[in-house]
Amino acid sequence: MLIRTADRVLGRPEGADDDLITFVTDRKGHDMRYAIDSTKLKEELGWEPSLQFEEGIEKTVRWYLDNQEWLDNVTSGDYLKYYEKMYK
Repeated sequence: MLIRTADRVLGRPEGADDDLITFVTDRKGHDMRYAIDSTKLKEELGWEPSLQFEEGIEKTVRWYLDNQEWLDNVTSGDYLKYYEKMYK
C-alpha cells in the first residue's frame, strides 16, 4: 500500500514500483498478522482515530515528499556525529 500510494502521489502508473517489494522466507515465530485492538483506548479515554489507515498513509507519504531536506539530513547519517559528540 505504501509503494502504490507513493506511485499515485508522484503521478506514476499503478504498480510502477512494485519491484521494490522483496518477499522473504517466513521465519519460525514470525507473526502472521498484526492487529491493534483500540477498544480499551475508546472505552477508558474516549479516543478514536481521526483518520482511516489509507488516508494516514497518504498524508505520511506527502509529508516525506514535502520535507525532503529533513529526510536527507536523517538518512545522511550526520545525526550520528551529534550522538558521538553528546554521549562520547
